[in-house]
Amino acid sequence: MVQQSPVAGTIRKPVNPRVESYKNLWRRLRKNKAAVVGGLLILVFLVAGIIGPYLTTQDPNLPQISIKLQGPSAEHWFGTDNYGRDIFTRIIHGMGITMTVGFFSVALGGIIGVFLGIVSGYYGGKLDTVIMRIMDILLAFPGILLALAIVSVLGGSLTNLIIAVGVFSVPAFARIVRGSTLSVRRLEYIDAVKALGASDARIIFKHILPNVMSPIIVQLTLRIATAVLTASGLSFLGLGAPPPTPEWGAMLSEGRAYMQQAPHLVLFPGLMIVLFVLAFNIFGDGLRDALDPKMNK
Repeated sequence: MVQQSPVAGTIRKPVNPRVESYKNLWRRLRKNKAAVVGGLLILVFLVAGIIGPYLTTQDPNLPQISIKLQGPSAEHWFGTDNYGRDIFTRIIHGMGITMTVGFFSVALGGIIGVFLGIVSGYYGGKLDTVIMRIMDILLAFPGILLALAIVSVLGGSLTNLIIAVGVFSVPAFARIVRGSTLSVRRLEYIDAVKALGASDARIIFKHILPNVMSPIIVQLTLRIATAVLTASGLSFLGLGAPPPTPEWGAMLSEGRAYMQQAPHLVLFPGLMIVLFVLAFNIFGDGLRDALDPKMNK
């Protein structure tokens, strides 16, 4: 609707509430300097992971024994490993693998967890009890041990690693979404929509899901950091991507035997894992504060 300005002869443009809410979110988010730094780091990782492999000139898996265990230099920025492979090239190629595992595993866990959480919170009763008890059983296991057990059964591969990390992410999403759904379900407008004859599917996807998206988005961001850390740990134990895949956790595992002779073999992959996890954690914390109305009063 077009609104007329108090000044005669001028017309104010209509305000889109959704666009305005995004602008307000950005204004609140950019006040958090740590979150901005985290967001910039994530952007750098994304760009490097997507276009970086096309800019590197060396083969990440080609051994060159004659130059093995060389330190950082102008030719090899991060040095070479015990097979003479360029560590910088392997880290750049491994960035895409790390992001693939993190994003796809969290997406898998998020889809299943959100569905179970909404169904459990909306319908309640025995269905709620059964779903939540299953989630409690999964939560009783430490995440890394649960993922370790799944990978041990399925076998070590990148696909199985994504499945394992995704499964242990399900309970966190389910419990958060269930709590939010219980709150939204009690609102009066939900009763009004029911009275008008709306189906359960319409109520869930059109009225409940949009109102529980804030905690889902925050959980997705924070969970990526946990997923990458868990995936790197499993690869370090030899249960992730098979060699010679340049996965950061596997690179740490290969380099631990040369820590005293060539510490750069573990320094740079370990540093990348720390930066990646830190970036998503501080950005997720800032996003949580920006989306929480109680933090912005």
